[in-house]
Amino acid sequence: MSFSKQKTRDYLIGFVFVLAMISLATWSGDIETIMPELGPLTTGLWIYHNREWMYHPENIFLGPSGAALIGFLVNMLAISYGLKVFVTIALIVLLLRFLNSPLAPSFATGLLPVLTNATHWSYIFTVLGFTLILMIAIILRNHPGNGSERTPMSLKHMAIYLVASLIWVTAVGLAGRGQMAGIPPVMVVFFEVLEKPDYNGKLAIRQVLALTGAAAIGVGVHLVVAPWLMAAAISLPLVFGLLSALKLKLPAAYAFPVLALVLPQAMFKMLPLTTILAASFFLGFTVAYRRLAVEPIFASKNN
Repeated sequence: MSFSKQKTRDYLIGFVFVLAMISLATWSGDIETIMPELGPLTTGLWIYHNREWMYHPENIFLGPSGAALIGFLVNMLAISYGLKVFVTIALIVLLLRFLNSPLAPSFATGLLPVLTNATHWSYIFTVLGFTLILMIAIILRNHPGNGSERTPMSLKHMAIYLVASLIWVTAVGLAGRGQMAGIPPVMVVFFEVLEKPDYNGKLAIRQVLALTGAAAIGVGVHLVVAPWLMAAAISLPLVFGLLSALKLKLPAAYAFPVLALVLPQAMFKMLPLTTILAASFFLGFTVAYRRLAVEPIFASKNN
């Protein structure tokens, strides 16, 4: 991967932005002010210049903030953990459909309050503040999305996303592993790849390796290095190296070094295993769906 001075500067600015958030959390002593998805958002917008994400800059603020509020309020409901995860996912799908937004990191900001049982409004204020800053920075940088506007997620793909999510949540619940119900970076990638017509097994395997490797890096570094800021400062470049080795642009992977800092202890220990299982299921589900969707087309042409 070749680097210009501008790209190097972009990575440095992006990493510093994430570290500034962790510094704020360290200073305040409030772990709920940590927003793991800031890494993927900053990477996708500031470094990769994702045109679909930037087509409507206001959605940089509205999507993640609205999803965070959804997850925060759903977490207050007196229902089971698995049901909280599924209800949150379903409402975020509807929110992104309403906003006509492809901003998949919204799933992560929405699921995190459920995963961590967030009870303080400081998390919501953190999401509001940092997404607002990021939106303004993108606008001032004069990088509007100049590609064609993405159409809303089709109703068929919305149904497929929800059915697959329900199957997974139900399966892990029946297996007595309810804490595996929602891994935010995996749900983000699943949303992103579901509508890719050229998605294949080789790419899915590389993405599973990238997500699992990033989760292992986040957990491994945090086990050795306790301070939040130092752990993130070490693990973020390691995730960058992993993605470079796999030749992938996968913003969601950058969430794991920060996600490992905020997960409950039981989920923290299982994060790499949970990630490989969840990623294999959801990305394998997408590959299978794509093959089933393409084969009838070829069959009809041959007939």
